[in-house]
Amino acid sequence: MDAQPTGISTRPYLLRALHEWCSDSGLTPYIVVRVDDTVHVPREYVSNGEIVLNVSDEATSALQISNEFILFQARFGGRSRDISIPIGRVVAIYARENGQGMAFPVEEAQPPLAAMPQAQSQTSGEGGGIGLKSVKDSAKPVDSARRTPPEGSGPKGRKPTLKRIK
Repeated sequence: MDAQPTGISTRPYLLRALHEWCSDSGLTPYIVVRVDDTVHVPREYVSNGEIVLNVSDEATSALQISNEFILFQARFGGRSRDISIPIGRVVAIYARENGQGMAFPVEEAQPPLAAMPQAQSQTSGEGGGIGLKSVKDSAKPVDSARRTPPEGSGPKGRKPTLKRIK
């Protein structure tokens, strides 16, 4: 019996799997997001149309990686913010410590703004070609749990880059 293509994107499944792998390995999962009007993130942290976010369990609250959106709450500059990212806008996920991860092509067709869910506030996770690429040097990670370590403080004094996993 031949499997019929279902049209279901592999991207959310791969994002969830790599997030789990990072967490199980004691690594910090970061995502690179291409920002447009459908992405709900603090705009002051966007650089060159992209934002890099720490999506570890320690840096987020109520993290959900559904088939359509990544939703969570995180602190930016001491202020809690609701984050909503369409899955198609995630261009990479990688481990901060070693750069291993996966990159994805950007999906151009996005749902209307009215269809976007909003993460709930608190008081106090299309397939297609999968390739690997280096995270742009201009994209600075936003570590919502704490400030990002100074550049050159990673392994051997280098910024992490994505590495091909075979």
